[in-house]
Amino acid sequence: MKTMQEATAERIRTWSRARRPLIDAVLIGLFCVLSAALGFSGVWSIFSLLDADVSPWWTLATALPGCIAVLLKRRFPMLSLVAAAVLFTVDLLTIGGLGPVIILLDVLWTAAFVASPRMRTRLLIASAVAVVTMFFGALALSDASVPVAFLVAVQFGAFVGTDYWWAVAVSQANELAELHRQRADDAAAVAEREQAEAVQRERETMARELHDVVAGHVMAMAIRAEAALATAPDPVTDRDALQAVRDAGLDAHGALRSMISVLRRGDGALSSTPGWTDLEGIVDEARRAGLGIRFSATDVEGVGGAAEQAVVRVVREALANGIRHASGADVDVAIEVVDTDVRVRVRSRGGVAHAAATHGGQGWGLQMLRERVEALGGVFAAGPESDGWSVAARIPVEVRP
Repeated sequence: MKTMQEATAERIRTWSRARRPLIDAVLIGLFCVLSAALGFSGVWSIFSLLDADVSPWWTLATALPGCIAVLLKRRFPMLSLVAAAVLFTVDLLTIGGLGPVIILLDVLWTAAFVASPRMRTRLLIASAVAVVTMFFGALALSDASVPVAFLVAVQFGAFVGTDYWWAVAVSQANELAELHRQRADDAAAVAEREQAEAVQRERETMARELHDVVAGHVMAMAIRAEAALATAPDPVTDRDALQAVRDAGLDAHGALRSMISVLRRGDGALSSTPGWTDLEGIVDEARRAGLGIRFSATDVEGVGGAAEQAVVRVVREALANGIRHASGADVDVAIEVVDTDVRVRVRSRGGVAHAAATHGGQGWGLQMLRERVEALGGVFAAGPESDGWSVAARIPVEVRP
């Protein structure tokens, strides 16, 4: 029941707002007719230029045309204000009814409400001039004393000034409310954008971790299994292959459990940070997978932090690609510090691709490496050479924040 009442009230308010000028014009017209019927005329008698009293119904001669100005006040506020001011002046100097002053105040309110700051200043000046003119007009057109003329001017100024102040106050309140609403909308849009960016960053982090930790182990399992199936059955080599598959599977399972734990509880790290101590294990694993590796690292003891992690990731990804796409290749891995940069290059020659490598891989690993290195202020390059493939990176030892 309450909801229906609120909906009905809202429909009524919407209907009245849409037809407000028409409603105002009709009500003011009825007020003018009632005033004439009650005999209100000569309100501004000290300004009247007529020699004799006239019927109060003559006030409708200026009041009813003024209702047209009320009707058009929203579409043509300034033009309606000029028309209302002219009709009020005519009525002031003749009949002196109540209707024209009510019309003037109503149209002035609308004009001040919708006017720009500059136009409001002009309206204020015009109102002040009208008050001064009212004072001197009372002195010139009648035998009124200075105090009486001053009182008339003050009364008129109070009507006009209050009307103007009310319109400006309501307009500024609406503008302030609109400003707060716009700020709230902007803040909501920024929060939504930041949330989307945070979700995207989390997705990219998960993608990197899956690729760096899980995908490598799973591909190693596939390659070792494919290599065992491609050779004649042998108890020793087959058990070695099964052992390697088992070890890679356990590593992948542990990495997945770590990721699931982080995602459920929101604490911990997705995977351990790679460092120099991991290089030996990465190289040995690649050798067991069939690569012939010559490894050298010089003057890297002072390199740490993000640069160290990036170099290890470059080597791991390059060797993993070599296992998949160039099994049996000769690979040179060289890491050295030159001036303020640490440089790493992994160059392979020869080798053949495993069949398992044809079932996946879209270049995401190299792309993520490029993004990681460039984010640290370094340079990354990867591509084919005359007899193989090369992956190289140059990373500042003191990376930018």
